[in-house]
Amino acid sequence: MKSFLFSTRAVLAFLALLVFSTIQAASLPQLKLVNAYPNLKFKRPLWLEQLADGRTFVMEQQGKIHILPKNSDGDSTEVFFDITKRKPYQKDEEGLLGMAFHPKFADNGKFYVFYSQHEPLRSVVSEFTVSKDNPNAINLSSEKILLTILRPFWNHDGGCILFGPDGKLYISHGDGGKRDDPFDNAQNLTTLLGTILRIDVDTQTGSLPYGIPADNPFVGKKDARGEIWAYGLRNVWRMSFDRASGQLWAGDVGQDKWEEVNLIVKGGNYGWRVREAAHPWKATSFKHEGKYLDPVIEYPHQPALAKESKFSKHSHGLSITGGYVYRGKKITALQGAYVYGDYKQGTVWAMRYNGETVTEYAQVIGPNPIRLVASFAEDAAGEMYLLGFEGKIYRLEAK
Repeated sequence: MKSFLFSTRAVLAFLALLVFSTIQAASLPQLKLVNAYPNLKFKRPLWLEQLADGRTFVMEQQGKIHILPKNSDGDSTEVFFDITKRKPYQKDEEGLLGMAFHPKFADNGKFYVFYSQHEPLRSVVSEFTVSKDNPNAINLSSEKILLTILRPFWNHDGGCILFGPDGKLYISHGDGGKRDDPFDNAQNLTTLLGTILRIDVDTQTGSLPYGIPADNPFVGKKDARGEIWAYGLRNVWRMSFDRASGQLWAGDVGQDKWEEVNLIVKGGNYGWRVREAAHPWKATSFKHEGKYLDPVIEYPHQPALAKESKFSKHSHGLSITGGYVYRGKKITALQGAYVYGDYKQGTVWAMRYNGETVTEYAQVIGPNPIRLVASFAEDAAGEMYLLGFEGKIYRLEAK
């Protein structure tokens, strides 16, 4: 009997050790930034994307898109797209803000951008096609304007555009700017401000140059725009689809106290300006059915505020930059974690979410000298990058 108890205890101890080891092995790793293109420097890079054919593109806020050299030690790029003469960038949050390749780009050569224009202030989403004579250049005369969204102010433009797993184009737009969303746009379903939109670029609805998918949540509803997929957002700065689950993640920039990460769902109302993250803010004149959706996680502008959060006690920052769920193979311990950062602090965090709660969270980089985290990116293999406003592209690697 004693021998049996001893062996049982030994087995239990071994299993406990195994479980502990598994948890330890799965814990979030510390990361480092490696200059991915040491001989290149860009002007305010905002987006990086790699096609299946291996071409890698980087977008600059002033209006250019470059094709990066195949050799990471290369010292020159090829210009793919250039609208700098239109002067989209005049103030800090304006410019060439988003780019996306049609899912069938290899066959149809269709390409999409989101950019700012002036007199009047407006955001433009357009379709272009590749030059017939040069597959590495866009034909600017092919422009087909899909959407024009008038803006009351220069800031809170949003501008992230992505094709989802469903083949539809998703577009983020901020509330129109200034403090407190003065026109209450984000709760107003008759405007496209303060929303994430979903359109079909391959069809047309009536006289519109795009289609409104029949399964969009507000199609056919009175006093609502059918293009809206989700609303109640202040200024989503970078969103991404998890290539494994298809979920849409977004970092929504706060105003005075809180930054937030949201999982975007059909018809979701994320509360701005009634709430900043999960905290009461300012009344709205609009009434909607249902409840405001909580963020997956929030973080404060000041360390002392952390105790007021009902979520995990996150370290502080000032302006969120949304990231990606890591699905690469080189950093095993980061698999399935959502990686995001703070534009002003330079801090990078990672978290795991089980569909109901954050199960793990850690600061994985910084704060560090890369103080202005403009964007994250992933290549065709799911490996992650960070774009710094000082002009460099960094690859995320395990320490």
